Amino acid sequence: MNKQRKAVALISGGLDSMLAARTIQEQGIHVEGINFFTGFCVEGHTHAIREKDKAKPKRNNSLWVAEQLGIKLHIVDVIEEYKNVLLNPKHGYGQHMNPCLDCKIFMVNKAKQWIAENDFDFIITGEVMGQRPMSQRKATMPIVAKESGADDLLLRPLCAKNLPATLPEREGWVDREKLHSITGRSRKPQITMAKEFGIDEYSQPAGGCCFLTDKYYSAKLVDLWKARDSREYELDDVMLLKVGRHIRPQAHYKMIIAREEGEGRFLHGYKKDYVSMTCVSHQGPLVLIDGTIAAEDLYLAASITARYGQGRDAEQVEVNIVYQDGAERTLHVKPMLEQDMPKAWFI
Repeated sequence: MNKQRKAVALISGGLDSMLAARTIQEQGIHVEGINFFTGFCVEGHTHAIREKDKAKPKRNNSLWVAEQLGIKLHIVDVIEEYKNVLLNPKHGYGQHMNPCLDCKIFMVNKAKQWIAENDFDFIITGEVMGQRPMSQRKATMPIVAKESGADDLLLRPLCAKNLPATLPEREGWVDREKLHSITGRSRKPQITMAKEFGIDEYSQPAGGCCFLTDKYYSAKLVDLWKARDSREYELDDVMLLKVGRHIRPQAHYKMIIAREEGEGRFLHGYKKDYVSMTCVSHQGPLVLIDGTIAAEDLYLAASITARYGQGRDAEQVEVNIVYQDGAERTLHVKPMLEQDMPKAWFI
């Protein structure tokens, strides 16, 4: 009897990885999924806390994809290991703070270790040649296979016919003729394939969820490192950078201002870790102060806080300040005018 071959699919939560896994499932291969949690793919988290995102699914997209495929998903925490990838990428960054090529090499290498430990035969990814400018080009795809150590145990079902045959194809574990030759950034081939597979719902049709590709998020991350004079970061830093309006009136502190009720509830969980400000005479947002705020800074920060509350047009607003030790202080300030806030303050 022929041995049933087993493959692990890198599941991002997007359409491409979903289609790649389904393509191999259709050939009778046992497929399981693997998702590496770096801390930067937290889109479901932001959808869950924002009032304006109420209509968006509040789910872990990787788990949801695995459920649709009927496969087991292994979620692997690589937050600490990933720091070196982000801070010291051999192949550099993309347009923003995204080390995409090093990231793909890292994840495929982790998947290679996983298949060796779990008696699986090969690795599947949803990569499409020409879809991403840094990591999914004809010139870089062989680099991923070689530097990850996966070599020809790495199969890319969506564009396999554009690449040399891999071990699973040469050995007849999978039928190369039933693989695909998708190239470029158009989504039409994937959308057509999804219909053929009976898949009528999928997340992130453009693929990917990494905040490091977002220029605004990247700017906040760089600002954080500069302010701290250190490129160290923790998961809480990663989360807070995606929530609220970030304003830096002075080099030694910044303000994180909730933009709506959902963000306010989330930021409330951090009140014991930061100095916080709220308007008490008028309704207004919760504000966290990240950094070391001096006594002479309080009136400026309070006037900015008042600017974002319902008392923005009032002559005077009462602002309550709460310190990490629970001590409180109240200031009466005139709300700052929008035109008096330099653009350079906004991160």
